[in-house]
Amino acid sequence: MRKWSRNRKALFGLTLVVTVLVVGGAAAVRGVQHWLASNVESLGDPFAGLEGRPDPAQSVDGKSAMNILVLGSDSRISAGDPSMWAAGAQRTDAIMLVHLPADRSSAQVMSIPRDAWVDIPGRGQAKINAAFSYGGPSLLIQTVEQLTDVRIDHFVVTDFESFVTMTDALGGVRMTLSKDLKVGGTVVPAGKQRLLTGEQALAFVRERKTLARGDFDRVQRQQAWIRAIAAKLRNDGTLSNPATSTRFLATVSKSVATDDGLDESAQKDLLDRVRGLGSADIEFFTVPYSGTGRSADGQSIVVLDRQRLDPLMAAVASDTVGAYLTEHAADLEALPPVVY
Repeated sequence: MRKWSRNRKALFGLTLVVTVLVVGGAAAVRGVQHWLASNVESLGDPFAGLEGRPDPAQSVDGKSAMNILVLGSDSRISAGDPSMWAAGAQRTDAIMLVHLPADRSSAQVMSIPRDAWVDIPGRGQAKINAAFSYGGPSLLIQTVEQLTDVRIDHFVVTDFESFVTMTDALGGVRMTLSKDLKVGGTVVPAGKQRLLTGEQALAFVRERKTLARGDFDRVQRQQAWIRAIAAKLRNDGTLSNPATSTRFLATVSKSVATDDGLDESAQKDLLDRVRGLGSADIEFFTVPYSGTGRSADGQSIVVLDRQRLDPLMAAVASDTVGAYLTEHAADLEALPPVVY
């Protein structure tokens, strides 16, 4: 496994969810695909040695679904050096499961609350974000696969700090604010579609204590930031402008790390999968939960609703999640049009 340098934080999660999902078919992206792939920092093979995994997605007419686990972490420890791992040293802010159906008609981005109380293989019951802290990508993949019975095809780590540079490379993003946002010596007044710098957007996403629903609202702010970047990319024609596309893609390519399997060929497959998708074809939601509670040792936890979670994940595994969402839309916490 090659060492993942500290100054090359993994931003492929954002590249995947935004650049690939939203503008994957753009000629500008396709034209620099080899350049981007050559800059990808390797995480090695986190799937090696994993046993008892869910079955791969079934292929229909040579096509099958793809599931990608995207992690947002504040860790300052190299994910590529196992000797550097220490329990509690890697803080996990976001866990997202991205499902790309075989028919290329849509994409689903599912957030798993970081405090979800789950069984971690070899560790017992704990918050799901502890899996990454205990054993890195491999243990988190194993934990999610055990929880969902969905096979993970690729793994990506995203550093939300890197979203700052990407946002700034786009000239900022627009978000709706319910109250003034104070960052450093500046104040962005409350209102619709306020232009935020990367630093301001990060502050908006990281706020939790003043939010009515705490981490649940924070999860939606994370999703909203990704959606806002997607909108900026599409609406401003960033990737069709040589000057802005070069700056944007350079920022991405210098911040990319992923599993070895997501090579140039796999990235081409991703582009082919999402070439015809519009922003309305990407659905963001949080996996079902019944509320919060306390663990036996007094930790504040999120209690997942297995009666709703299990059928949803069965639909993901069988690549029928689109039909499931149509039938059960009212049962899921989808990202609303406006997030404050």
